[in-house]
Amino acid sequence: MSGPTKKNIEIRAVTGKKALKTFIKVPWSIYRDDPHWIPPLLSERKDALSSKHPFFEHASWKAWVAWQDGKPVGRISAQVDQLHQERYQNKTGFFGLIEAPDDAAVFSALFGAAENWLRENGMQNVVGPFNLGINQEVGILVDGFDTPPRIMTTHSRRYYGPAIEQCGYTPAQDMLAYELDINTYRSPASKDEVLDRYQGRIKVRELNRKNMEVDFETMRDIFNDAWRDNWNSVPFSRAEFIAIGKELLMVVPHDFLQIAEIDGEPAGFIALLPDINEAIADLNGRLLPFGWAKLIWRLKVKFPSACRIPLMGVRKKYQNTIFGPAMAYMLVESVMGPGLGRGGKRVEMSWILESNKPTRNIIEKFGGKITKRYRMYEKTLT
Repeated sequence: MSGPTKKNIEIRAVTGKKALKTFIKVPWSIYRDDPHWIPPLLSERKDALSSKHPFFEHASWKAWVAWQDGKPVGRISAQVDQLHQERYQNKTGFFGLIEAPDDAAVFSALFGAAENWLRENGMQNVVGPFNLGINQEVGILVDGFDTPPRIMTTHSRRYYGPAIEQCGYTPAQDMLAYELDINTYRSPASKDEVLDRYQGRIKVRELNRKNMEVDFETMRDIFNDAWRDNWNSVPFSRAEFIAIGKELLMVVPHDFLQIAEIDGEPAGFIALLPDINEAIADLNGRLLPFGWAKLIWRLKVKFPSACRIPLMGVRKKYQNTIFGPAMAYMLVESVMGPGLGRGGKRVEMSWILESNKPTRNIIEKFGGKITKRYRMYEKTLT
């Protein structure tokens, strides 16, 4: 990490469409020589940061761009999530979407702007990065720089972690990404023993497209219950989950979404996503004029070789019973076949809290190997 510079650094708040476009495009200069960075779709980023996004029904935010020598060189956002405040009442705000060159002065100026705004909004602590909430992209990559990020995960420069710590932040939580080989993953022997004992009580079914709204609400309810005690967990709002569902159904086969039932009661679910990043890597963020055709062909004809499991949950009341691991085993297996059948070769399971020993144990019994590590940071505002 280079030391502070004496160059003029100007921090400009993002206001208006032109400034937002500049904000979105900052990463292109940061990662221009990084072969593993995947340019996000510009249209998707624009929608995600639109005031119409359901996240902003319960959160406020502000964003800034750092300018040096007349060029945009860095960016940051700050958020206050009312759902988080209602649940934890700890006056903690978030920072996110941080991108900057290897320059301590730029990082310092960006964090100064974000922290000042959070103080003005009554916050006493800050945690991040959240892009923009806990149920979206989170964390700074601190290990696993030699492979591209999977869909809806972050990528970072090696100096980001040290630069953030130099701004007074300390590590708050580490999260892991595991990878499974679909062709060679092994089913734990203990799973067969459990299923033999409880055969008939646990059933796994795919998403019912004729009853999608009900199934998506079921999945949201299971997720919010299963994850309610996790670190900084905030429930998905109905509008947020519906928005995610609409996006998923555009690219995800229906048998990639599975629901587990115990005695007919919905008790767990899983979502497997094709790695869209693999399909958009060479589009440079643009779907026009020919990007749409390439993307559709790659998803329908030449399916991505990698997938990701970003969402899985088992109701709280079953997590410490024999039904918890049994459902987890069955749910993972329920999407492996469809993934393999469409040409998938690898599955990433992320993010997994480093402290979540039960889930890590299940994944490792399947043969999962840690491939990436992400870190969250925190700071007390004075």
